[in-house]
Amino acid sequence: MDFAQAVTLENSFVRLEPLSDAHAGDLAEAAVGLESAWYTSVPAPSDVPGEIASRLAEHAAGQLNPFAIRRRKTGRIVGMTTYCHIDQPNRHVEIGATWLALEAQHTEVNPAAKYLLLQHAFEQCDAIAVEFRTHWHNRQSRAAIERLGAKQDGVLRNARILPDGSLRDTVVYSMLPHEWPAARNGLQARLDRH
Repeated sequence: MDFAQAVTLENSFVRLEPLSDAHAGDLAEAAVGLESAWYTSVPAPSDVPGEIASRLAEHAAGQLNPFAIRRRKTGRIVGMTTYCHIDQPNRHVEIGATWLALEAQHTEVNPAAKYLLLQHAFEQCDAIAVEFRTHWHNRQSRAAIERLGAKQDGVLRNARILPDGSLRDTVVYSMLPHEWPAARNGLQARLDRH
C-alpha cells in the first residue's frame, strides 16, 4: 500500500480521518487557545482553512497524507497529523506536522494516533524506516518521540530558517521494522492504562 493513499485508521481511542475541508470548523475550534511556541507551528483558528488547503494540495502531489484526529471518547476533532516527506520508492516516510487541542494533550490521543500511523506504515505499507523530526528546543515533542521507542539519528544544525528569521536545529529520530514490535508493545501497555 502507498503511504499517500487516503485511508481511515481507527482504534478504541482515536479515528484518523483523511483531512478534508469539512474538518475546518472543528479544527479551528480545536486550535483555540494554542499559543504557538516560537519553536513549533500551530495554525491560528482563522488560518485553519488555509492550512487544510495547503496540506490537501501537497497530498494531491503525493508529498504527504494528512489526517484529522477524532477522539473517540468525545467524538470531537482534536487535531491533525500527517505522513510527510513520503519517499515511496525507498519505503520511507516521516510522521509529523502534528498538533493537538489543549483538551487532548497529555492524554491517550497522541500515543493512540502514533500507534495507528506506525502500525499502518510498517504492517500495510512495508516501511523500512519511519522518521520523526522536531526542533531542538521542543523538549515536549522530543520526549514524546523518545517514549514511542524511536532512536535519535542526529541533529541537523541550521536546518531551516523560521518565519522570525531564527535558525532551527532539527533533531531527527527514526524507527526501523525490527524495532516496531517492542515499540508496539510499549504503546499498547500505555494505552491499556486508559
